[in-house]
Order: sequence, then C-alpha cells, then structure tokens
Amino acid sequence: MDLNAFAESVGATDPVTIAGTGSRGGAVPGIRRVDAPSGIEWLRADEMTVGCGAGTLVAELDQALVEHGQCVAIPPTGTIGGALAVGRSGMRRLGYGPVRDTLLQARYVSAAGDIVKAGGPTVKNVSGFDLCRLLVGSYGTLGFIGDVILRTRPRSRFEQWFATNADPFETFTRLYRPTSVLWDGKTTWVLLEGDPRDVDRAAAALHLNPVAGPPELPTGGRWSVPPSAVASLTGTFVAEVGVGVVHHAEPAPTREVGPAVRDLNGRIKHNFDPTGRLNPGVDVLDAR
Repeated sequence: MDLNAFAESVGATDPVTIAGTGSRGGAVPGIRRVDAPSGIEWLRADEMTVGCGAGTLVAELDQALVEHGQCVAIPPTGTIGGALAVGRSGMRRLGYGPVRDTLLQARYVSAAGDIVKAGGPTVKNVSGFDLCRLLVGSYGTLGFIGDVILRTRPRSRFEQWFATNADPFETFTRLYRPTSVLWDGKTTWVLLEGDPRDVDRAAAALHLNPVAGPPELPTGGRWSVPPSAVASLTGTFVAEVGVGVVHHAEPAPTREVGPAVRDLNGRIKHNFDPTGRLNPGVDVLDAR
C-alpha cells in the first residue's frame, strides 16, 4: 500500500483506529481498523539514514541494517510506527538515547485525511515547530504515521552483559558510556559495547562478571521516576539507572496531572483532531 492509498483508507469522517502487530496494545476494539504501509523504501548507509513504511517490522529493518554495520535505537518488537506512536525506549536508552531522537521525518495522515510532512531528512534543514517529537508518544491520537526517515547508528562490534553486587550508582559513575545499567535492589547488571579489548578492560577494573543477558523484567507496571529516586525503591523491581524507568511488579502509582497539563493536551488534540476520530477513547496522559 502506498501513502495515498493509506490516506484514502483513513478517510476523513468516521472513527478509525490503527495497529501494527498489537505488541504495544493493539487497535481500539470495535472501531474500523487501518494498517500503515510497510517495507523498506531506501537505505543510505553513507548518510546513516533509512526510509521505510511505518508498518515495517523493527526486526526486518534491523536485519537489513546488519550488513551495513548499523542499527536503529528502537526496541526490537513490533512495528516501527507502533514503537514511535508509543514512544517508549528500550533498556538501551542510557547509551542510545530516547526513541524520539531516531525520527528525522514522518509523513502522516491527519484527521482530515490529508498527508502531512513533519521534519526533514537531515537535522540541518528542519525549522519551525517540531511535529516529529509531538507525534512520538501520541498513541496515534494526532495523526497516523505512514512512512518515516530514521537516523541509524553504528552497530557495536562487540557487546557483553555483566553482573556485580557492587553499588549500582558508583558502578554507573565509574563506567565510560555504558549502554545500560540495571538494578533490582541487590544485583547490578551492566551492558558494555565497543571494542572487545576496551570492554574487557572496563569490566576487569570494576570486577564485573560476564552473564548471558539482562534479568527478566517485572511486568506489573512501568514507572517513571527521577533518576535520584531509584535508590529508595522497594518491592520487586528492575530499575534503569541513570534513566529513571522502573519495571515494577506493581502497577505504576496514579499520577496527579494538573488541570493546566490536561488543558494543554486537550487543546492540542482538538487542533489536530477536532472530532476525536483518530484512535477514539485513547487518553495519552493515562496511557503513559
């Protein structure tokens, strides 16, 4: 499906929902569903950019980038569009940065059924309001992403997970650009990438022990806390040190969202989708 056909399927009148593989929540039940275009359109390894449909599987894109020694800083499950719409980074955010920084350009279908371009193929030629960052994490309530241009990054020559019983915060400060530091209140896990010799030296200096991989993450709730608050966590959890994301066995505490924030979100939603036809019923503030 090309972008024009996708826009026609979205239309401009009735309520409509979009979903990829359903790995991040899926479509709104009982609402007419559309699917975004899929497939890799082009890959410019020398410019470290790639263009693809939003319905493209992250795994498919990752496989195509392997031969060029590159990757994208997007969690490995589901579709590209789903990952961007939800906006949740994976456990490598400490080293790779947030998902939103991966998106250079998006062409999306508005509530009026129009194709709108946000951003540009390079950082330097973008001016004005940053619609790309607004789309990331909007859960498809402002527009349905059709295709994107993503920033790629070098794929590490070597990576290894390690574990230690040392203090996670001291370990974090002593490491040079770790990709991930996780802590469950007792054990600290560290992901290091780079030249194997550099990784070995860093691990030896801190007496880190190689392990097969990261711990299993609790699935009760995904909390967001100030990085400084990680030290006071209790219960069953795995925290991303330096980031403030906590995978907890308990649901996330109810957040107090002030009226000013809700009013601002409501006005943005109304400006982009006056009749509330895109993913109706989805509250971005509650979804987060």
